[in-house]
Amino acid sequence: MTDTPAARLAELGITLPTPAAPVAAYVPTVEAGGFLYVSGQVSFVDGTLVKGRLGDDLSVEQGYAAARGCGLMLLAQAEAALGSLDRIARVVKLGAFVTSTPDFADQPKVANGASELMVAVFGDAGKHSRSAVGVPSLPLGCAVEIDAVFALHPA
Repeated sequence: MTDTPAARLAELGITLPTPAAPVAAYVPTVEAGGFLYVSGQVSFVDGTLVKGRLGDDLSVEQGYAAARGCGLMLLAQAEAALGSLDRIARVVKLGAFVTSTPDFADQPKVANGASELMVAVFGDAGKHSRSAVGVPSLPLGCAVEIDAVFALHPA
């Protein structure tokens, strides 16, 4: 595995999307106390918002792809805030929200789309704590929303 997150992204053939602008009264990121907190990012895949409900009109595979899209946007927001993903020392936590039916129980499999991306980009430093919960609806009708906390190397 290569040494930098940028090199790993290139190895994986990944180009980060343009960071999305906030859709309400919040900021995309806050750097405080050696951490970067990234606001929830919704499920865009190839520039298209993934809408729907897991257990209804979306499969686990589609949810996984949607979560991966959230992960890519988390990285794009972090890079925009920090200037480089090299400042990230560790992925501390992801919080995954999955629009799903009451009987859908595979939220962790969906959230793996973002979790596995973090490990692919940061190696062992990408291993993190996580929550993955089902919710009845999310902003803009999206399928998945994920927020993140990153520990930073000193500036």
